[in-house]
Amino acid sequence: MALKATIFKARLGIADMDRSYYADHAATIARHPSETDERMLVRLIAFALHADEALAFGKGLSTDDEPDLWRRDLTGAIDLWIDVGLPDEKRVRKACGRAREVYVYSYGGRGAELWWTQNADALNRIRNLTVIDLRYPAAMLAALAGRNMELQFTVQDGRIWMTDGTGSVDFQPWTRQAPARS
Repeated sequence: MALKATIFKARLGIADMDRSYYADHAATIARHPSETDERMLVRLIAFALHADEALAFGKGLSTDDEPDLWRRDLTGAIDLWIDVGLPDEKRVRKACGRAREVYVYSYGGRGAELWWTQNADALNRIRNLTVIDLRYPAAMLAALAGRNMELQFTVQDGRIWMTDGTGSVDFQPWTRQAPARS
């Protein structure tokens, strides 16, 4: 018998001063049995960095043709595709063909460095791709996970500060690649 996803509830207070976005969101997150607390929280970080009313979580690790997060326009076209972790280069290229903008949030220290080294040449040719490496204290981040979470996110000058009221994590994401802005 297959293991079922574990359901987590999160209330997110987001104050993104870089985008002038201030809102509260309620999220129900299905964590696949093979997903770690750290990866689930990275999905929440990605949500906070792109939050708006149309942003939605994908079906998760068990679905290859959906991202971790996405936003569709009113016609059903994909405006934004977000993957977290270290996706296969072919998956990233396919996503870039389907969506207007694609973000990959890599994490994991040495593993993320190795992934980038192996894929940088191919990914650098893609014009609608942004790759951001999240460098944070992993143990402190995982400590914020719980079945019912109330998290506050503050984003200012590119820095992220998140807290659950008892513990906090503060870090600066590093942009490895971004499209040229005209």
